[in-house]
Amino acid sequence: MAEPGGFVAEDGSARAANIFDVARLAGVSHQTVSRVINDLPNVRPATRARVEQAIAQLRYSPSPAARALVTRRTRTIGLVTPGALAFGPTSIAMHFNFAARAARYNVDTVSGLDNDPAAVRSVIEGLLRQRVDAIVLVVVDVGVLEIVRGLDLSVPVVAAASTPRRSPLIVSIDQYRGARSAVRHLAELGHTRILHLAGPTRATDALERVRGWRDELAERRLEAVEPSIGDWSAASGHRIAQSLEISPGSAIFVANDHMAIGVLSALRERGLRVPEDVSVVGFDDVPEAGYLYPALTTVRQDFDTLGELIMQKVLIAVEEPDSVTEDTPIPTHLVVRQSTAPPA
Repeated sequence: MAEPGGFVAEDGSARAANIFDVARLAGVSHQTVSRVINDLPNVRPATRARVEQAIAQLRYSPSPAARALVTRRTRTIGLVTPGALAFGPTSIAMHFNFAARAARYNVDTVSGLDNDPAAVRSVIEGLLRQRVDAIVLVVVDVGVLEIVRGLDLSVPVVAAASTPRRSPLIVSIDQYRGARSAVRHLAELGHTRILHLAGPTRATDALERVRGWRDELAERRLEAVEPSIGDWSAASGHRIAQSLEISPGSAIFVANDHMAIGVLSALRERGLRVPEDVSVVGFDDVPEAGYLYPALTTVRQDFDTLGELIMQKVLIAVEEPDSVTEDTPIPTHLVVRQSTAPPA
């Protein structure tokens, strides 16, 4: 008796079923079986159903190598992510994996991307040796973004990156307008001194949020005090807020929720009440944001849609290589909670 997924040959020996066994059982050629397996067109519905029934009956599972020989594709995408764990990049990678799986693609992930051109090239060449169909990069550093713009590869490249420069290979969430919405909310509450605690100076997201903060203040003719620079961590937010010059009625736009958590803690230690004395807005809407005290007003990013959009762009690049797509940033959503209020 054959093992599950096996096939009993005419001589009575057990072995794994192959494509010719499926073709024989379905009464079609092995080329037709290949077309069904690889979801190619020009197969009649009745024939497709017969082949699929034979595949199920024989428990046939084609190897990735065999499928690649037929289609010239491996249905595998190389994903390059930053080395440091952070909420944004991790969420992008997770939701892209979900979208790729839904499209029946595998993802090979490599971490540790930095701004060294030789290192970036080495990581990408390693993925190309695995015959990936496309490469996706989650870019958080301005230097890496410039390297990506200069890549000329044999497979499509798509980058998730924040930048004011539009490009067909870029997919992004609108950090700039998200920042403006946070500052607008504080200004409309009546705050006239709106400080900013920014992320790292080379971080693409941080630069776009600083740009949005400055432009919204400029449009409203409010003073822009030079922003403080953190490193995305709660510890850096706490350290900076301990010595930040804050007068009652001020507001702070913090570049991410984790730093905002540190800010809330430091303000409490200083005897400043949120939002009665100081309003605080974060960015990201991490799962804990609604459970802080007070619950944090923040800017929500739609990572689910971003993951789907990256995969959509990959599919178009792989299957319709002559098509040109535009970079339309995904909008953010301001979530108003209890950490903001009109100045007393």
